[in-house]
Formats: sequence, C-alpha cells, structure tokens
Amino acid sequence: MTNSPPKALKYLAAYPETLQQQAQRLLDSGRLASWLLDKYPQAHGLRTDGALYRHVEALRQEHMRQTPRLDRVLFDSKIHVVRHALGLHTMVSRVQGGRLKAQHEIRIGALFRDAPPPFLSMIVVHELAHLKERDHDRAFYRLCEHLEPDYHRLELDVRLYLTHLEAGGERLWAPAASP
Repeated sequence: MTNSPPKALKYLAAYPETLQQQAQRLLDSGRLASWLLDKYPQAHGLRTDGALYRHVEALRQEHMRQTPRLDRVLFDSKIHVVRHALGLHTMVSRVQGGRLKAQHEIRIGALFRDAPPPFLSMIVVHELAHLKERDHDRAFYRLCEHLEPDYHRLELDVRLYLTHLEAGGERLWAPAASP
C-alpha cells in the first residue's frame, strides 16, 4: 500500500513530504490564503483577450523570435483549471489552397484572468516554451527558467493556490461583486 498525499494536496504530490506537511499546516490553520495574498497582493490588469494577446506576443518577440507567430491567445472559460490544465497550446494544421497552414493558439484558464502577474507569467512562459519543446523534459524546463528565472517557485505558488481552491477556499483575486 502506497502512502499517497491527502486529496487536498494532489497538486503537491511530486514535492518533498516536508513541503507537503508545511502546506498542510498552512491549510489546516486557515493561513494559506493570507500567505498568498501577502506575497501577491493584487491581480494583473489584463482583462481582455486582446490585451492578453499583446502581452504574450511581446514576450514571444522578446525571448523567442525564431518561433512561429501566435494566431490566437485568449482566456478560455472551458478549461476547468482545477481538474485539467492551467493553459493549453494548440497547433492546428489545415490545408488552404493546396498548402498546409499551421495555426498556433494559447488558451489560458479563465480563472487566471484574476490572478497576480507572476502567476500569469508562469503559465504564459509554460505555454510559450511548448512552441519550441513539446515534452515536459529537461530542455523544456531549462527554457522555462530562461524565460522566467523564478519559474519553479512560481509553479509551486500556483499549485498552492490550486490547493487552496481544491480545499474549498475562495478565489483570492476575483473582482468584488457589484452591489
């Protein structure tokens, strides 16, 4: 019988047990949300798909000029982040006038429309890295670290946020409801 992490810590299963225990203590004491809010006090300001596209395309131009131009970048409400993915990179090939045309899209889970800038940066970098490296291997993570030096720390913090949500916590950076 293997010792699997509690269900609420499934996003941290690959991390050392000591780290999982620290996260569990923060979760149990109700301090995980305040820890995240202290570390990341506000959400980014990218509210539209157009603003997101310009942001991602600028990063691609700055760091990965040799990769194909992106055709679409958008927040996608159909990506159920907590169960599936944070974002998706897709390449669709179509025959157009006797030529094969590839379209590259990046879709970011709509949950991250209201996330701190570093969280969005981590997800965008991850999806951009897929333009050059398909597999999650050493070369892929080296590229992620080149694009975002704090990539692994940010990935852990995103996973802690997902753990908070999975345990029934509220979305931390969601806009206040209108009266």
